[in-house]
Amino acid sequence: MKGLKKIALVTAVAAAPFAANAELKALNDSAMGNVTGQAGVTIELETKVSIGQFKYTDEGSFAVNDIVLGGSGVAGGTGTELLDQLKIDIDVADDGDAVIHVGSLQTDPATGAPVPIDWGMTAGSMELLAGGTGSDSTTLISNLSMRGDLAALDLRVDTATDHLNVAVAFDIDDMDFDVDFLGVGIRDMVVTGAGNNFDYDGNGTTAEEEIAAGTGTVEGYDFTSQAGQLAYGKLSKYANVNLDVYKGAGLGDSTATGVLRVDVNNVYMDMSIGAIEIGGTSIGSVALDNLAVTNTKLAIYGKD
Repeated sequence: MKGLKKIALVTAVAAAPFAANAELKALNDSAMGNVTGQAGVTIELETKVSIGQFKYTDEGSFAVNDIVLGGSGVAGGTGTELLDQLKIDIDVADDGDAVIHVGSLQTDPATGAPVPIDWGMTAGSMELLAGGTGSDSTTLISNLSMRGDLAALDLRVDTATDHLNVAVAFDIDDMDFDVDFLGVGIRDMVVTGAGNNFDYDGNGTTAEEEIAAGTGTVEGYDFTSQAGQLAYGKLSKYANVNLDVYKGAGLGDSTATGVLRVDVNNVYMDMSIGAIEIGGTSIGSVALDNLAVTNTKLAIYGKD
């Protein structure tokens, strides 16, 4: 990954808006070193994206129709339809790692903490198509609508391991969809953080117990500092997902090499479903408390 610094810089420049007559000049190694030696670049973004259809085709096809991604307003939330207030910080660390942080332009005046970014997404349907033509099809999911908040998204390309690490903190305020081929409807799904009654660092005591003990350290965070409290708040209030993506070998006795590996380091969340409907009638609700997924590995590759 010797060219990583240049790739990160060129990606950032390409993403920025240019005037129609702007001239892009190549930088030599000396000039590039001077640029990357600075504090990185920041991109501020607001957008709304609509996609008529996404289709994956093998012998048959899987299609997602009428996709809209924007602010929470696209899914019935109180925000606008724009995915806005995004700030993307791109930097190259001293060890050559590419570091990308997606956060918020807004801060809470009282605490100085970043205000989460509201988001929303809808999709008309997800279908399986015979032969990719749609002459014979099955609708898997329809009327998908979800909205929530993004607290943080961090990406890091580690030059020592060639791993892409992804860490995201988010919640889902409301999610609804129909599973057409089963005749099932999911209403008012909510995803949040696991809260204080969870042992995040695995030391045998929950966050609630450590807060009550008053030692000043909660789940490894310094609770005597505002920074520590804010960092723990992001962990406990929002669902947290941390994973590594890289090129590696298959699992167990597999002889596969050069496969796409996804190692799920941890997933922490609470989840509830307000109503599960069958035939348009609710059969009850479901709740999962302190859901933790750890030490999970996937190897993905094409079938011979």
